[in-house]
Amino acid sequence: MSPDLIFFLSLAIKMVVTALFVVGAVYSAERAGPVVGAMVATLPISAGPAYIFLSLEHGPAFIADSALASLVVNAANCVFALVYTLMAQRRGLVLSVGPALAAWAAFASLSRALPWTTACAFAFNVVVLAACLAFGNRLRHARMPLVTRRWYDIPLRACMVALLVATVVGLSARVGPTITGMLAVFPIVLLSLMLILHPRIGGPATGAVLSNSMLGLVGFSLTCLTARLIVPALGTAAGLSLALAVSVGCNLAFWRLRRGKPLPAPTSSSPSA
Repeated sequence: MSPDLIFFLSLAIKMVVTALFVVGAVYSAERAGPVVGAMVATLPISAGPAYIFLSLEHGPAFIADSALASLVVNAANCVFALVYTLMAQRRGLVLSVGPALAAWAAFASLSRALPWTTACAFAFNVVVLAACLAFGNRLRHARMPLVTRRWYDIPLRACMVALLVATVVGLSARVGPTITGMLAVFPIVLLSLMLILHPRIGGPATGAVLSNSMLGLVGFSLTCLTARLIVPALGTAAGLSLALAVSVGCNLAFWRLRRGKPLPAPTSSSPSA
């Protein structure tokens, strides 16, 4: 079997595995409501598989450096969620997503322009995430209409995440750990939620999901920090496993914190075309 065929078969398997993971995670999130949905959406649904596959091809140093870049870009993801949430209160899908993507691109460019250390990247996350939570917290309450899922919703999200994993794995050998880490945490799951939910339940309700996701991104910041610090010391397998445990543990804690502050009860509505 030729090396090219082996590569494409391996890549196809990675995309299928990731897609199946996303289908299960997103289906559970939609059944459980906006707070749980936000917590599930901020688990390493796309970044986790990407890092696992990268660990099969690169050493601990590469993974740790990628985690540092992911830590920086995680702050951009929170800005991405905040900008969309603010715009979606009064604007349509395009005018909400467009500025959010522009803000993400600006912060991602910043991550390449500055020589980040672990301490500086974590401090950057603390400042940015605290500011985003302060501005976005008041918008996390919204009535969530009950809608019927269209047949293509979950497959569309799964395909978007699978394509991201394919891009990260395929380009990692050429672009180095910094851009690999940036690509690994591109907010593809949050973006897919915007594209699917905004036309169906409206901007304010979708913005409430994204506003709740900002708290989940705090857990993801700690996840990236864990991978950055632990992978060089204990190895890739132990480091990534511990990082996943931190992500799950943080989001469970955040869910319990907000479980006592329920969002308004859902109201029935018909899905828009």
